[in-house]
Amino acid sequence: MYRKEKSIQLKSSSAALYNNLSVLRPPGRQLACFSAVHGPSLSLVSATADGLGFCHRQLQAREGGMAVSPSFLTQAAWCVLPSRVLLVLTSQKGIQMYESDGSIMVYWHALDIIEHRPAQAVFARGIAAAGGRFICVGTSSGLVLVFDIPPKGTNITVSEVLEQHRDAITDIAAELGQAADGAGDLVTADDAGTLCVWSTGEEFTLLSKIPASGCTCSSVKLWNGIVAAGYGNGQIRLYEAATGLLRAEVNAHARWIYALDLAPQTGKLLSGAEDSFVHVWKLSRNPDTEDVEIEHCHAECVTDTQVCGARFCDPEGNSFAVTGYDLSEIFRYGRA
Repeated sequence: MYRKEKSIQLKSSSAALYNNLSVLRPPGRQLACFSAVHGPSLSLVSATADGLGFCHRQLQAREGGMAVSPSFLTQAAWCVLPSRVLLVLTSQKGIQMYESDGSIMVYWHALDIIEHRPAQAVFARGIAAAGGRFICVGTSSGLVLVFDIPPKGTNITVSEVLEQHRDAITDIAAELGQAADGAGDLVTADDAGTLCVWSTGEEFTLLSKIPASGCTCSSVKLWNGIVAAGYGNGQIRLYEAATGLLRAEVNAHARWIYALDLAPQTGKLLSGAEDSFVHVWKLSRNPDTEDVEIEHCHAECVTDTQVCGARFCDPEGNSFAVTGYDLSEIFRYGRA
């Protein structure tokens, strides 16, 4: 179903972090942009469709004030809003927001060390655009910061702080399809495996809370009222966003899942894990019973690679990209 295409070289290797790959395909352009984190730096690369033309850029973690040592980045993601696209970086010290090409920093938010328990690691992690004008970012204390993003300029403010989690946030995702009424359009996950489904707006409302299951939820996606969650035990679980009801459970991987992605136009689900495998699944709802169904479509072994990032490169899910721990390249796959 998919075949390997020309890979893209990075200036540095990829760290073993959850969801350590972000992809941006600007509308109407043949270029695709990729990013992966390693230590205090982010590797950015723009590549042509044939993979022959490259443009590289490196971004360094920055902190306010005089930092004794550089902080390590924990994640990077492009947040696509109706009015603008921002590149958001999270680190041990705070949250940085850039114009989409990384050329200009438009906002810096320092983490409040006082809020954290003694001897607890401090970092931000989990990034998602939500509700048309917000960017949500998680923290190691379990807080989710909601940033109100103006159509242009640097007047970015924290409009709300969501406080339902008691463990470090691992991932955040917003609705990519057409959510059913009352199903919510934002989901947050944490280290204990707790999931919270929210409805965004002037004030964010908690709709359902899926209890911890004894295993970390490392990656989460939301599509058509369905929550897709990947776990440290290799399972993918599908829940109803509105009620938190478990609808399907798949033993998808032999090792820890590091990345999930969804193609909003088709409902394809991409999963990547420590077991060197990447799988493509198809989510759907039975029109007669409204049951949630999952079908396995494709398996790809990325030999001797601990997969830590996997993303579709288009909204239909016709191509995807993969990166792995200590790899200094991004593997690409397209429809055969």
